Amino acid sequence: MSPEQLLYQKKLKRHNLGIRAVRLSILFLILAGWQLAAYAGLINAFIFSSPIRILRCAADLGRDGSLQSHITITVLEVLSSFLLVAGISLLAAVALWWNRTLCEILEPYLVILNSLPKSAMAPIFIVWLGNNMKTIIVTAISVAVFGSILNLFTDFASTDPDKLKLIRTLGGTRLHCLTKVVLPVNLPSIISIMKVDIGLCLIGVVIGEFLSAKRGLGYLIIYGSQVFKMDWVMLSIILLCLIAGLLYLGISLVEKRFLSRRH
Repeated sequence: MSPEQLLYQKKLKRHNLGIRAVRLSILFLILAGWQLAAYAGLINAFIFSSPIRILRCAADLGRDGSLQSHITITVLEVLSSFLLVAGISLLAAVALWWNRTLCEILEPYLVILNSLPKSAMAPIFIVWLGNNMKTIIVTAISVAVFGSILNLFTDFASTDPDKLKLIRTLGGTRLHCLTKVVLPVNLPSIISIMKVDIGLCLIGVVIGEFLSAKRGLGYLIIYGSQVFKMDWVMLSIILLCLIAGLLYLGISLVEKRFLSRRH
């Protein structure tokens, strides 16, 4: 490795460390300012809570295992809905790319379904499926799946036509075009769309838990607001942020592994 490359790597490491330090500093300042504002009486700690109150609340709920149960339920629902969205979206996008007539028939319906307010659909799912985890997962799927199908199909349809012509010229079939060109070329786009989907699934799960859950962080938010236990509400919101960050990090690690293999 040349001295210029070593110098560049050192600069890159210093830059990444600096970014992380600034991020942590901003988080620390937010938490410290929040806590000081509560101590000074600038905000009502009963309404807005505070970092220390939230930590105490987490410890109290953690002693009897209820907090772990709420977190586990929400994470399972998010992962289940995300895996289903990923599978359904990929298969549907491939089907639309494979059969353009099918695409012309279904595309307007997909656009309409994607534009529907999903929170309005949740009560219907409760009537159809009952007040259970299945309803929550279906609600989460409905939030993410239609937009995901449209985005994936758009990427598939915009694949370089010259590469597809080359495959056909060499005697390749439509299946070869799919497996050798369309999917490999669009792998970064697929992973990027999955990053968005994981967040949408989390939103859908929380919407479902608002309406039809007896456990989960969404239920904890609704119940806490009803009985004016705002520490529960703020704790649940913070945990949802942490879960969203960890899920996004997981998808990013998968992306780096796939892209490193390609190079």
